[in-house]
Amino acid sequence: MIRIGVIGTNWITERFLEGAKHVADLSLTAVYSRTEEKAKEFAGKYGVSTIFTNLEEMAASDAIDAVYIASPNSHHCRQAVLFLQAKKHVLCEKPMASNAAEVKQMIEAAQQNGVLLMEAMKSTIMPNFRSVQENIAKIGEVRRFTASFCQYSSRYDAYKQGTVLNAFNPEFSSGSLMDLGIYVLYPLVVLFGKPNKVQATGTMLESGVDGQGSILLSYDDMEAVVMYSKITQSDQPTEIQGELGSILIQKISGPVAASIQYRDGTAENITVPQDMPSMYYEAEEFVGLIKQGKMESDINSFSHSLSTMEIMDEARRQIGIVFPADRS
Repeated sequence: MIRIGVIGTNWITERFLEGAKHVADLSLTAVYSRTEEKAKEFAGKYGVSTIFTNLEEMAASDAIDAVYIASPNSHHCRQAVLFLQAKKHVLCEKPMASNAAEVKQMIEAAQQNGVLLMEAMKSTIMPNFRSVQENIAKIGEVRRFTASFCQYSSRYDAYKQGTVLNAFNPEFSSGSLMDLGIYVLYPLVVLFGKPNKVQATGTMLESGVDGQGSILLSYDDMEAVVMYSKITQSDQPTEIQGELGSILIQKISGPVAASIQYRDGTAENITVPQDMPSMYYEAEEFVGLIKQGKMESDINSFSHSLSTMEIMDEARRQIGIVFPADRS
């Protein structure tokens, strides 16, 4: 049984635990929050008695084998390295860190301590994404990838009224590219690797983060266009265009369906059953890797996480997004 602790008592942690409860060899044994009151309240919901308000104590504790980190982006690196050095396995919410330099620190800490580090990018682990990978050869030479993840943020209304919450605060390494753009970039990197060239534009908000953006990515024989936004809403599918047809993916942030539209007018449904909550699959992958004694996932691998962050660093450089974490 893998005993896991959680850092963060927000909705994403609840969503993770909703999926994780279906993984046979995973058990929640500890909860961290900055305040004892919040830690107790959250732990009580899940029948957990061990709580922490001090991360060093949690990392040193024998109550956990692994940790799920769902704190603000800017805290990921420091917290992950602390637990990796304590020889705890780490599942870290996306984006894994504030920049590529931090991702490298995290990878180094995992390798030096012989423990697993995995970015919690759920979409690339889900069955329908794997179905896309298995069927992509059917559309022939791929020439274009277009992906969009535009989801109006509930916190944007508060922002417009003068309250800057974490989602729009550069102190937390947040913004549209970091929080949503990663969902269109990570699958691209998993499918096609790192591009040769990145051209990015974005809409900057007064707080110092981007509200929306677009990136054109060039490869030897294809190109990709990705769009993301926290200030507009869209349900546009993702499309992979090949010379023989196109694959359409519904909801790139957590693929629920996929189909092939062939050039001759015929279609093929390549959707596969996904009976579990969306975050079950990453929890299952994480536990499976620990049991196999592996230090990284083949899918959400070190190279995929690092390449995605390097693209995001370059996009931020072009748009002019700078975080306090970049200076430290």
